Amino acid sequence: MSEFNKEGNGEINLVEEVKIELNDIDNADLTEHSARFEALHGKLQEALNSIDGL
Repeated sequence: MSEFNKEGNGEINLVEEVKIELNDIDNADLTEHSARFEALHGKLQEALNSIDGL
């Protein structure tokens, strides 16, 4: 999550990255969906856990 901290506008970058990844997953072979959703879920959890107070 270093990009999140470096940019100063990490929330926007994360949202854009997630949107791109979801689009890529949508266009990927169905056999890849589960693993890619799992990886994206982990990235989102990491971002949420980095918020103060959680």
